[in-house]
Amino acid sequence: MALKSTIFKADIALADIDHACYTDLGLTLARHPSETDERMMVRLAALALNAHQVQDLCAGDAKISFGAGLSSPDEPDVQLVDFTGRTRVWIEVGQPEDKPLAKACSKADEVIVYAYGPAAEIWWRGIENKLTRLDRLKVWRIPTDQAQALIALAARSMHLSATVQESQLTLTDASGASASLEPQQWK
Repeated sequence: MALKSTIFKADIALADIDHACYTDLGLTLARHPSETDERMMVRLAALALNAHQVQDLCAGDAKISFGAGLSSPDEPDVQLVDFTGRTRVWIEVGQPEDKPLAKACSKADEVIVYAYGPAAEIWWRGIENKLTRLDRLKVWRIPTDQAQALIALAARSMHLSATVQESQLTLTDASGASASLEPQQWK
C-alpha cells in the first residue's frame, strides 16, 4: 500500500519591501512521504521570495503555486503561470540534474534553482559547466544552517509573516519563532 502525502496549510502575510509587494497567501502544501520538512520549507521560502513576480512580470494576471513536487518529476516545485497558460517562472529546489533543467528552460521564460543542503557545493562544482549555456537559468544557494533553521517553523497549520528586505527573507510564526535566509547567487 502506497503512503499518502501529508497536507500542510500555510497562511502567509507577505511584506516584500524590496519589490513593494504586500499580500496575503493562503497555501496548501502536499508533502510527499519521502520529502523532508527542510525541503518543504525551502519550497515555501522559494514561493515567498518570488511572489512579487505575479505583479512584476504579469501585472497581477498570473498565479504562483506549488507544482506536483516529488511525485511528478516533470513539473516544477513552484511555478508562476500567467492567465494565458504560459509558464513564466519555473522553480526547483535541491540539486537537480542538468537535462531536466535544460528541458525546463525550453518550457519557461525563467528557471530558478534554490540549492540547499551540505552537498550543494559539490553538486554545483560538478554541474556548473553543464549549465553555462542555459541563459534562462538562475541558481541560488541557501546556506545549510539557514535552510535547517526553517524546520522549526514547519507545522500542519502555519500562520507566518514573511518579510523580504535587502534580499533577506525572514519568516516568523505566531509564537514569535523566526528563521532568516539570504540566498547567494551562483548563476
